[in-house]
Amino acid sequence: MSTSKQLIIIYNADSTVRGKLNYAFRKLSSNSSDNPACAACDLTHGGLSLSEAPGWTMVKSEIESQQWKVTQWHRDEVEVSVKEWVQANGVRYPVALSRAQDGTSQEPKLVADSAELAKCAGDATKLYALLSEKGLVHQGSQPSL
Repeated sequence: MSTSKQLIIIYNADSTVRGKLNYAFRKLSSNSSDNPACAACDLTHGGLSLSEAPGWTMVKSEIESQQWKVTQWHRDEVEVSVKEWVQANGVRYPVALSRAQDGTSQEPKLVADSAELAKCAGDATKLYALLSEKGLVHQGSQPSL
């Protein structure tokens, strides 16, 4: 089996209807851009939308063109091994992780914590720039909106 790379985005929200309503309440009642209800949701969906934002769709496509599989999970959808790693390392949601997928159990690596995701301020191109700074994607091919 060939090795591939996986970028995992984990939201600070659950996938259930109740989870979506809870997130909407937190989003609407939050008055802090430094600590949004879910900075990953802001990046990929523009906040309260159920559809992916056009900017994220473009950035995600560029990431995937560089041999990354992008996986987006809500808190209640996280694979057991990833959830255990997150808990063992005291990582808070939302978070972006990476890991190799080669048929073995590869531990995730922290790519962007909740504070770094919040600094992107809902701009997927800023996440791409962060991935580039960390050497995960090619800098020269940054998508423009």
